[in-house]
This record gives sequence, C-alpha cells and structure tokens, in this order.
Amino acid sequence: MLRKLLFRYQDKRQLVIAIIGAFLGMTFLITSIHYLIKVNDFGKGTEILGPNTIIVQKKVSGFSTLKMTKTDFSPSEIRQMKKEPFILDVKPVESNNFTISIETNDPMVPRFRGNIFIQTVDPGFLDVKSDKWHWKEGDTLVPMIMPRDFLVMLNTYMSSAGIPQVSDELAMDIKFKFALMNDTMKEYIACQIIGFTNEVPSVLVPQNFMNWANKRFAPDTEQKITQIMISGKENEFGLVEQMLKERHLESKNAQVIVGRLKSMVGTLILVVLVISIIAVFLSGLVLIQYLQLLLSKNLYEVRTLMRLGHHPKTLIRTFFMYFSKVFGLIALLSLGTFIGFKLILDSVFESGGLYIDSNLSLLSILSLILAYSLFALASYLSVRKGIYEQNNG
Repeated sequence: MLRKLLFRYQDKRQLVIAIIGAFLGMTFLITSIHYLIKVNDFGKGTEILGPNTIIVQKKVSGFSTLKMTKTDFSPSEIRQMKKEPFILDVKPVESNNFTISIETNDPMVPRFRGNIFIQTVDPGFLDVKSDKWHWKEGDTLVPMIMPRDFLVMLNTYMSSAGIPQVSDELAMDIKFKFALMNDTMKEYIACQIIGFTNEVPSVLVPQNFMNWANKRFAPDTEQKITQIMISGKENEFGLVEQMLKERHLESKNAQVIVGRLKSMVGTLILVVLVISIIAVFLSGLVLIQYLQLLLSKNLYEVRTLMRLGHHPKTLIRTFFMYFSKVFGLIALLSLGTFIGFKLILDSVFESGGLYIDSNLSLLSILSLILAYSLFALASYLSVRKGIYEQNNG
C-alpha cells in the first residue's frame, strides 16, 4: 500500500530510457574490461619472454658484410633507446665467446651431440617461474631454456634411429652435458632443460654461468652486444615499431605481429571502456534525476505519511529498495548479455588468430558489483537527503 501510494506518479518513459542507458553502459563496461585484461594477458605463460617484449638486432646489409658498418650495439645507443617515453626498458643479450657443444648424457637415450651457441638475458625480461633458474661457481648443474627447434631436431633424430619421440616433459628429464672448450682446454658440465621457447633461437643460461664461462675460456675477448631486448609500454607498440624502422633494426616477425595485434585491439577496447564509463555515469545521473523528480511529485504524500507517524527511515527504505531492485535487474541483464557477447567474441577472436583465455575475469565481475554499489549508494544518499529535508521542513 505504501509503495503504491509513493510510486503512483511515475513517468515510465523516463525510467525506461534510464534503464536502457544503464543496461548498455554496464554491459559494454564489463565486456571491455574483460577483454582488455585478456588481450593484455595474451601470450603470457606460453613463452619465456615477458609481455610486450621483443628481441631485436641491426639489419645486415652489404656494407655490414664488408665491415663498413657495425652490427653490434654500443652502450650509448642502448641508453638513448631507454630514454624514449614509450620504452620501459632495454637490456643487452650476451653471447658466448668460446666454443661450446651439447650432448646427451643419459644411458636411456642414444648419444646425440651438436655445436651450439648460448645467450643470457636479464632475468627481469623472463616470464619463467622456476626456482632452478640460478647458478654459481661450484654448482654441478646448469639450468637452460632450449629453443623448441632443438626438440624438433632431437625428435627427428630419434625417429630416424627408430626410437620413440619425446614430449616436453620427458625432454626435461633427459640428462645433458655441455662441452666448453678453447684452443688449450676442454671442460664438461652437466645441464638440464627447464623450459622451451619459440622466440629465441639459442640456448639460454643464467648470467652468472655466462660470466664465469667467458672469463674462463675467452678471457681476452671483448663482449659484443649484437642483440638487445626491448620492453614497450602497453598499447604503444606502434611507436616501438616506428623506432625500429628509424634505427634500421629488425625483430622476429611473430613477435612484431603479436605486439602490433595486442596494441591495436587493446587501444580499441580501451576506447570502448571509456565510452562505457561515460554511458554508465550519464545513465546513473538520469536515474538519480528520475528519483528526485519522483520525490518532488510526491511531496504531499511524503509529508502526510510522516505526520501520520511513518518514520523517515521507512520511506527511505521503500524508495531505496525499489531502486536497488531496478539496479539489480539491470546488473543481471548486463551480466547475461555479457556472457552471450563473450561466446560470440571468443569465437571471433579465435578465428582471427587471437587465442585468448576464455575464463571469466574476476575484475570484470568486480566492476559490475562496483557499478551496482555506486548506483545504490547514490540513490540512498539522494532519497535520504530529500526525505529529511521534507521532515525538517
């Protein structure tokens, strides 16, 4: 009875417009937040490189072959690139200055040997989560990250020898050893695979091992930096790519394509997110204005009810519960529509080659809860102010 009395002067058209605006805004809000997170997470955990990180080197030309231009990076060049506003960090990739080979050292696996080259990168650029990624002088085992091509080559060799091929997990159980040598000495040391990568064509080892080995087997050789790792800011990969062109640098095509794709999609979703926030804010204002208009049309009823003994809190609760239900219905409809959109968009992204995680992101659900809470709080404060003003009046 109380509700019928207080809401008999409703303008349904204004309410419907506000509900539609809030519904669309909240739907696009949680959708854009979800995909902004998923796109930024794309590629994480599948490779050893951290997000938005590429390995680059100088382009080789005919002048480089004639030794008229340098293909290595000087410390000043690295410092200049670090100063760019769209660059997070630049670190050198160090290589071995001595001869090194790797061979199997496992009685369960036929002998396999090949010359390799090893590199080391700053740990901050690695996306490897392993407590084995360390080495100090005196350790008898060197952890290493292998290029996946090595596993393909190893499996090809085993297949030709009539031996069952191995998976990633089995390969990490096989015992290997390095043979480090120069013109005067040769030394063996055990090594173990702790991960694989498609991004780096060399074997990666810890920095301490590289320093020790170069000092021991090539003490008089100058360390030249022919590759560097660049980490760019989110959604600014286009500027990184432009810098590579200006400085005549190149990177693996797959890394550039993934970085460009993430930057473009991330920027687009960020624009949708901003528009969604504005839509949610404006629809919230419309709903609050509708509530205030409803109060103003019911001033006589509100004053009469309070004179008859109805406590202001009872009236406040009536208005608050009504709009809480309206906001709750909007939130549920937005969540259901988002799930429907998600099924379609996941398929679209997958067909476009962007294989993102299909699980619901917690932050998108929290954003929906936050939007609902802010709507409810704003309506409560607004109706409380209006009711108590009439009570004091």
